[in-house]
Amino acid sequence: MTSSPLTSQFTGRVVIVTGAGSGIGRATAIAFAAAGARVLGVGRRQDALDKTAQEHPGIAVLAADIRAAHAPEAIIDTAIDRWGRLDVLVNNAGATTLMPLADASAGRILHLFELHVVAPSLLARAALPHLRQTRGSIVNISSTYGHRPVPGAAHYAASKAALEQLTRCWALELATEGIRVNALAPGPTESQALTAAGLPQPVVDQIKQHEASRIPLGRRGEPDEVAAWVLRLADPATTWLTGQILTLDGGLELT
Repeated sequence: MTSSPLTSQFTGRVVIVTGAGSGIGRATAIAFAAAGARVLGVGRRQDALDKTAQEHPGIAVLAADIRAAHAPEAIIDTAIDRWGRLDVLVNNAGATTLMPLADASAGRILHLFELHVVAPSLLARAALPHLRQTRGSIVNISSTYGHRPVPGAAHYAASKAALEQLTRCWALELATEGIRVNALAPGPTESQALTAAGLPQPVVDQIKQHEASRIPLGRRGEPDEVAAWVLRLADPATTWLTGQILTLDGGLELT
């Protein structure tokens, strides 16, 4: 990322980014580090995290499944032990799951809510004492489908809708302590999410082409474009913005 006014704002600050091994999470970790922050990138795959860390010396990584017992405490403790403070938590880890109602199962539904609702909640709880000290910020990564219906992926959309409501409620709950909570809701963005969902490449290509054709700006988003707005939401100079869901989807929400 090129130099910007954000650089001085994040110097010396500590940021945790989950899902930092690829896509939006990787771009966000790199952007924060380039803006002067010390970043702990968290993800399940050590090899993917290592590639993220290679992009900037300000990035340290921790391989962990955020759904695991005691993972929230371990993640927060790692950042505090290393740097002594925490300023920003970015709840980005997630999974795209196409699941028509006829194919829904309890296990797949629970997986989505554990990843998009339970794990971010417990990680935010573990981070709270440290965010109080720094009057820090939480940024949750939702989706345009958190507030826009999508056939064939209702439970994914519902889990993101829940994350958006958590954002609003936490913002009210924590405002008196100076902790801001906002969410970014990207539209279809270039990543490995569809492939990771187990879809064959021809299907992935077809979905991407269909999505791009429906977006008024004519293309899917890039992770760097999304990361830039994560930094804006977390910027400590953005002192009067909380409880907001910013949709970044090339105009898809307008259609």
